[in-house]
Order: sequence, then structure tokens, then C-alpha cells
Amino acid sequence: MIKKEPNYKFQRTSQPYRFMTPALFVLIILMVYPIFKVFYYSFFDNVITNPDPHFVGLKNYKKIIFDPIFRSSLFHTLYFTVFSVIFHMFIGLGFAMLLNAHINSVIRSLCRIMFVLPWLFTATVISLIWKLILEPGGIFNYMLKTLELIPKGIEWFGSEKTALGSLTFANIWAGYPFYMISILASLQAVPEAEYEAALLDGVNGWQKFWYVTFPHLIPVLLSLSLLDFIWTMQVFPLVWTTTGGGPGHATEMLSTYTYKLTFHQYEFALASTSAIIIFLISLILSIYYSKRQTAIAE
Repeated sequence: MIKKEPNYKFQRTSQPYRFMTPALFVLIILMVYPIFKVFYYSFFDNVITNPDPHFVGLKNYKKIIFDPIFRSSLFHTLYFTVFSVIFHMFIGLGFAMLLNAHINSVIRSLCRIMFVLPWLFTATVISLIWKLILEPGGIFNYMLKTLELIPKGIEWFGSEKTALGSLTFANIWAGYPFYMISILASLQAVPEAEYEAALLDGVNGWQKFWYVTFPHLIPVLLSLSLLDFIWTMQVFPLVWTTTGGGPGHATEMLSTYTYKLTFHQYEFALASTSAIIIFLISLILSIYYSKRQTAIAE
């Protein structure tokens, strides 16, 4: 009887996939299957609460898209996200430049600790901090009244005119350290020889930043902006613990809109449809981000 030799080549090539199998199994159970299930639910009338759901095709998508609350939620989400990303970038860049400057090491260390603090707080802590600051009797209204800029305290989170702007401001404060740390690392990687060459050419401070520093920051700024856009668009804890989407629907985001459809109105099919729309937007941005990162790596 001829003994069959083991296929060592197959074992070597299949080894990485065998190592990945447990993780892939968990990923399929906890992520892939739920996504397909939600996608399936979006094509039926109210599932879960309805013992005999019927296929309705794209009816749920049409209903969601023409819902004025959904459209206002989409606008609020874009407003919240775009302004957060822009100010995260500029504030993070400004603080990173400051920390990269040649200043006293003790002062620089203290500034690093202070500037990074907002990133260490949870969404609940951040919402409590800003509720205390912006309440009618809070320190911000006290300062404005002392300067005689307002006659009485303003309920910043309780007014339809100011709630969205106040919520965006709180998110900007909470998120800029992510940019600051990443940009600071990029600044420290800029070759010192390029700065020396620029000084020999007689450039001023602005020209040195624009022609030497900024080109090195472009890849990291684009990557950070795309990631931040994806994350901020899906923000839920800060919005929910601060305003809950109110007053009325003044700060309603896509995330809170979907949550209310699910757990307040028990419209599971419509909630699934809204979730799929959010997923598709995030997926498109994620694919673009992945392609850009691949292009940078090449």
C-alpha cells in the first residue's frame, strides 16, 4: 500500500485562512447576518409586531424618503457633521502647530494634557458638562449677562433656534483632540532639512507653512476628515443624552430618528429602512476611504 504524502503546500497556503476562521465566524454572526436581516425587514410591512408580514417592495423606502422628519434629520445630520469636521480640522491643526512650536517643555506638557482632556471624557460626561455650562443659570449665560450682551439667561439646548448650534459646538469641543494628536505626529515627521532649505530661500512663516508643512499634512488631513465624517454622521450618545433630538425635532439626527422609530413607535420595518440608508451612505464613504488609503500606500 502506497502511503500518500501530505500536501504541505496546501497547508501553508490555507494556514492564514484557518487562523482567521474563528474571527470570521464571529463577524458573520454579529455583523453580517444582522445587516442582511435588517435589509430583509426593510422590504416588508411592520415586522416583529406583525405575525404575518407582507412583502411591500420599495414602499418603505418611499415612505421614509418623503417623510419630512427624515429629511430634516438628514439636513441636521449633514449640518452637524460638516461643521464638526471643518472645525475639528482647524482647531486640531492650530493646537498641533502650537504644541509643535519651540516653547518651554513644561508649558508644552501642560498644554498637551489640557488640550487632550475632552477626548478622554465619555459622551455622557460631555453632555453633563455642557448642560451645566449652557443652562440659563450656567457660567456662559452669567458671563454674557455680566457683559450686558443678553438681558436674561438663554436655554441654549432648549430653544429650537440655538439647540443645533449648541450641540454642534459641544461635539466640536469633544472631537478636536483626535485631529490634534494625529496632526502633531505628522508635523514631527516633516524633515528638518526642508525647513532649513526654506529658510535659506528667505521664506516667511506663512510661506514655510504653506509650501513645506501643509503638503506633508494633506494625506493625513484627508484621511482624518473622511473618518471623522463617517463617525460623526452616526453620533448617537451625545445627541441623545443632551437633547434627545429635541426640542421638537430641532436636533433630530438620522441616528435618533431611527432609534425613535424602533423603540418609541415600534415601526421596525421603517426603522430597518432608515438604518439601511445610513448604512449605504457610510458604506460609500468607507469604500472611498479604503481606495484612497490604498492609493496613498502605493
